[in-house]
Amino acid sequence: MTGTNTDIFERMPVAKAVRTMAVPTVISQLIVLIYNIADTFFIGRTNDPYMVAGASLILPIFNITLSLSGLAGVGGGALISRLLGEKRPDEARRVYSFSVCLGIVLSALFSLMTLIFMRPLMSMLGAGAETYNYASGYAFFVIVCGGVPTVLSNTLATLMRSVGESRRAGFGITMGGIINIALDPLFMFVFLPDGMEIIGAGIATCLSNCIACAYFIIVIIRMKNDVLHLSRELPSRQSIAGIFGVGLPSSIATLLFDLDYVVIDRLMSGYNDIALAAVGIVLKAERLPLNVGIGICQGMMPIIAYNYSAKNYRRMNDTKNYSLRLGLICAAISIALYEIFAGQIMNVFINDARTVALGTDFLRIRVLATPLMFLSFFHVYLFNGFGKGGYAMFLGVTRWAVFNIPMLFLLNRIVGIYGIVWSQTAADILTVALSLITYGYYAKRTFAARV
Repeated sequence: MTGTNTDIFERMPVAKAVRTMAVPTVISQLIVLIYNIADTFFIGRTNDPYMVAGASLILPIFNITLSLSGLAGVGGGALISRLLGEKRPDEARRVYSFSVCLGIVLSALFSLMTLIFMRPLMSMLGAGAETYNYASGYAFFVIVCGGVPTVLSNTLATLMRSVGESRRAGFGITMGGIINIALDPLFMFVFLPDGMEIIGAGIATCLSNCIACAYFIIVIIRMKNDVLHLSRELPSRQSIAGIFGVGLPSSIATLLFDLDYVVIDRLMSGYNDIALAAVGIVLKAERLPLNVGIGICQGMMPIIAYNYSAKNYRRMNDTKNYSLRLGLICAAISIALYEIFAGQIMNVFINDARTVALGTDFLRIRVLATPLMFLSFFHVYLFNGFGKGGYAMFLGVTRWAVFNIPMLFLLNRIVGIYGIVWSQTAADILTVALSLITYGYYAKRTFAARV
């Protein structure tokens, strides 16, 4: 690594190091969110709730695609940072090569399976007669055609952050998002006829991810970084186990997160398509503060991983504490803004009065869970940085499979439609308590006598 990268991990003041790594990542996360929201925004200009609902149904599947980049990128990236902390750049290079190939193979298989099983998949998601064609057409371009470049872009971005190249990684993701936003209205309202707006949005998303992928490939080739360099040698069995040991829990946690969204969509579709359209907008709007928190954690994790392996536990702890404070402050600000401007936010996406009224109530309730959600995945990222995938798996699976999803069914049965919306807050109270207990147990055994 260059001297600048080493400074970030070893000598730069902690607050500055976290900001250096996190700010580009947060910006890129927000742009990713904006371009996802842009599809809903522009589709909402048609004032067709069935088209909005069709696009909303694909969000969980798109996020499953991103979970594949988590398997390859988070698993490989966390290990690369730890290997650099141990001064083993040659093995880090082999891990990089393996992670890139893994991302390509997994995304290609997922795209193929989506194409083959499109109809049963759409039915499972709750697509009715009015929404099936919209949902399947959108999925074809976003998932089937755009799956590989989407996964590869995000994998490469995470691997670049693992060696301290957060600025270049953030720029690539940001560029792809801005291009998507620019292409959306052109394909939706200029190039394609009325009634095909959702297809235009899918084409724009696919093209923007292809362009972003090309950017990452070109930049990495020109960088000539000793670690970000393809190798014909396989990493050690221990390293491969390390990739999957962290990447698989990260991917499973994301899959369960998306399963939670699928369950929400299914339960809402049991009421009416207006409720489905409203919650679809809310689930995208609530991701703004969530993505800020994820960006902070993604910027934090390489510093945590590097110093964990270098046994510089004091710097690791300072990084953790600063990142935690920063994330909670952002969460508190988001609650205040969403409570005040929930109605205006809904009106940005659609002018249908019924959808706006219902969505306003939903958004004001869902945003209350923001600090709890941040605390939940913050601890998962910590354990990923430590290379302790078992702990991360335990927290991730428990959060979604034991707390969140059962809470959805329970509160829906007891309270009805608003029980679905309150379920996130109720479940994450339990998740945060478990996370704090788990981390306290691990820290007491591992760091107490060394910090």
